[in-house]
Amino acid sequence: MRSKNFTYKKSGVNIKKADNFIKFISSSTRKSKKSVEFKNIGGFGAVTKLPDKLKNPYLVTSTDGVGTKIEVANQLNKFDTIGIDLVAMCVNDIIVQGAKPIIFLDYISIEKINTKKLKNIIKGIIKGCKLAGCDLVGGETAEMPGTYSKGKFDIAGFSLGLVEKDKILINKIRENDLVVAVPSNGLHSNGFSLVRHVLKKKNINLKKNSYLKKELLKPTKIYVKHILELFKRKYISGCANITGGGLEDNIKRIIPKKYCAEIYLEKVRTLKIFKWLKSKGVSEKEMLKTFNCGIGFCLIIKPYKFQKIIKFFPKEYRPYVIGKITKNLKKVKLSGKISW
Repeated sequence: MRSKNFTYKKSGVNIKKADNFIKFISSSTRKSKKSVEFKNIGGFGAVTKLPDKLKNPYLVTSTDGVGTKIEVANQLNKFDTIGIDLVAMCVNDIIVQGAKPIIFLDYISIEKINTKKLKNIIKGIIKGCKLAGCDLVGGETAEMPGTYSKGKFDIAGFSLGLVEKDKILINKIRENDLVVAVPSNGLHSNGFSLVRHVLKKKNINLKKNSYLKKELLKPTKIYVKHILELFKRKYISGCANITGGGLEDNIKRIIPKKYCAEIYLEKVRTLKIFKWLKSKGVSEKEMLKTFNCGIGFCLIIKPYKFQKIIKFFPKEYRPYVIGKITKNLKKVKLSGKISW
């Protein structure tokens, strides 16, 4: 066999398909922006102008994925929402420091380019960026035959935000502050390995369960606009994005030494999907450790500011009090039980 018969395409990589996909992304991102100063998509690096009026800006960065929620998308052949999840998992971390997300980049690695699938993923990413008020400025799509099995893929995101140095939210939590829950809209993008394990052990056919089909691919709530409005008015002493690890592990990351967030679990307003999981044999301890249990974001605020903050949220995400800050060497103390 002559060497001229060896081609990249025959090895499983289709450059032409990849180039056409890049053109689709470039066209889609241009349509989503009011003005385009630089043509970033398809270039070697993305160029972004710093916003005006920032005197001493600091960068805040975050990178994340959507975990095995991808496997549920594959199983249901539905890919138009996980792009929103990808953006949410990154930007919801950025706002914890008070930063405004500015740009977002994605990485998609796939066994073989499936244009329809990739277009749906990108549409979700663009929608997520719009909800977060940031721009998709670049990324990478890697066709990797032999690394992934047929139809498999993975996605990762990277976001960058800016905040003025004197507005970075650090060490402002004090005794008697309130711990306030902002509701989630479901599982978000955490705990799906356990969810899938439950489905398998209970022999549940996901494709035939209309409730689970809708619920498990519900995109992660993006809290950017709500939270940044509160930052603008200096209403927040601290906040936490409730992801993997649940309430305790995420809240303790922001509690200063010698302070404690006392959480009263009986006040937690959980959601149907979490009650369903609990009913299938997942212990309360495991539920709290793995899932957000109905709380997507937590705020630490002064008591007199509570009535001021609730008007910035729609009814389904209206914050409510679940605890308070006390003096204690243990950073988080859970008491009571959730009403499942």
